[in-house]
This record gives sequence, structure tokens and C-alpha cells, in this order.
Amino acid sequence: MTVLVVAEHDHRHLADVTRRTVSAALALGDAVDVLVAGQDCQAVGEAAAALEGVSRVLLCDDPTYAHQLAEPLAELVISLASDYSAVLAAATTQGKDFMPRVAARLDVAQVSDITGIEGPTTFERPIYAGNVMARVICEDPIRVITVRPTAFDPVGEGGSASIETVPAAQDPGLSRFVEESLTESERPELGAARVVVSGGRGVGSAEGFQLLESLADELNAAIGASRAAVDAGFVPNDYQVGQTGKVVAPELYIAVGISGAIQHWAGMKDSKVVVAINRDEEAPMVQMADYALVGDLFEVLPALRDGLRALKS
Repeated sequence: MTVLVVAEHDHRHLADVTRRTVSAALALGDAVDVLVAGQDCQAVGEAAAALEGVSRVLLCDDPTYAHQLAEPLAELVISLASDYSAVLAAATTQGKDFMPRVAARLDVAQVSDITGIEGPTTFERPIYAGNVMARVICEDPIRVITVRPTAFDPVGEGGSASIETVPAAQDPGLSRFVEESLTESERPELGAARVVVSGGRGVGSAEGFQLLESLADELNAAIGASRAAVDAGFVPNDYQVGQTGKVVAPELYIAVGISGAIQHWAGMKDSKVVVAINRDEEAPMVQMADYALVGDLFEVLPALRDGLRALKS
């Protein structure tokens, strides 16, 4: 069984989620190819070729894929899909954008957000905000699958796959790039951070999140937020952790002023250690956390930040 993994990257670096998707692909098939589509992305192709277990890298270096638009990328995947039993991509914003188009054009069902592989046609995925794990059987000739990256360990390096150039597919012309607005930060990317400090409605304001940022700076942590904090306008939407936001699984997750609704828990329940800071000792997050500190976050966070600074001095 040969599997195609669609790589995620920024044209210079291979994303960690791709390493984790390759891990899932290796559990599914005995041969794994990786598709790298972008512009000036030779370095990404070489990084993919160095991954353990990868048999071949298909490199499509073309301006058509400079902005990773879903429609042209889906056309490229469709043009290659007939050679594979399964096509995998990470269940990220990008994967959730183009993979349904691939499934629809191939006239197959998509299996979304899998967390386990029991066999070539049997998969595990969470439903009902992670309260139930469903076993899904898909016997379509080509299985189109998105993978929850946090459920799989990344593969290592040491491979030496061949790199083959493939031509660009015809652009359907259904979309065009207009502009992009990027948030630059020296902090780790939320989905790949070892430590995440998240704030909820209890933080109270955008200014309140500055306390979280000062703590995150001491821990080299990413900043996250609950949907309530995002909806209140405290932080941008890309900070959101939860069922309708990003799924994270850091070594340490610090939940500050977050009540712990099941939708938020679904996005961070795989964290190794969860610490809750909240005034309400009856809050679900306090009850479910590994460690809980009941107190006023505006007193606790400065003390915790200053304590960390003292340890470093």
C-alpha cells in the first residue's frame, strides 16, 4: 500500500506537522511519498527526503503554489492521487481547506482528524468534542485522510529518499491571491510549542493578556486563548485553542482564567501536564487539571513571573 503525504511548509522550512503526518502514513502503508508544492522550495524537498521512512519526494516548484491556495493545490493532488491507496495531510487550517476538495473531486468520503490507525481501512477519530472515540471504516479505492498531528510522534531524520520533479497541474482559476496580513512573533508557534500559556474570559481585557505575555516570555511559551477571550476581542482569532480552534499537546499547558468548557478541553486534553489558575475552585478546568492554584490571577501571575526571573538570576 503506497501513501501520499502532502507536505506543509513556508517554502523554506518543513512544518513539524508534516513529520507527524508521515508517522501516521508509515502506520498505514509500506511505502510513503511526500508531495512538496511551492515556489523556491528546494530546501523543503531536501528536508522531506531526509525523513525516516520516506521513499520518494515529489517536488513541484512553480509560482502557481506560491500562496498555497486550496483550489490549485487540490488539482495537483488529484492529478497524482490515482497512483496511491491513500492521501494524507495534517488537520490544520491548510489541510482542512484543500483536502475536502480533493475528496469531493475523487468522489470519495473524507476521514477527518484521525488519532489512530487500526488497519488499512479502519481509523479512530474523536467525536462529540472528544468525549467519544469513533471507529471509522473506509473502503473507498482512495482514502482521503486528515491527521490530528498531536496524536502522532514526529518521525526522525536519517532517510535518503529520491527527489523527483513533477509538473504543475492546471490552475482552475477559481481563486486569486489578494494580500496577507502576518503576525510576527519571537514566541514558538502555538501548535508546536512545548509550553502554552492560555487565557480566558477571566483575564478581563487585552491589557490583562500582557500579564500572560510576561509569564510566557519567562517560559519561552506560546500564547493561547479560549473562544470566550477571542470573541471578547482580547486576542486575535489565531490564538484560539479548542474544538473550533487549534489542537495543542504541549508538555505544559497553563490555563489562566479559563472555566474549562468541554469545547476548550477538546483542544488541549492531550497536554502532558495541565495547570489551572482560577479564583473559582469549582471551575471544570480546576477540577480536571493536574495542578490547580486557586487565587486572583492578577496577584498570582506577577508573583510567578518574578519567581521565575529570580531562578534565572
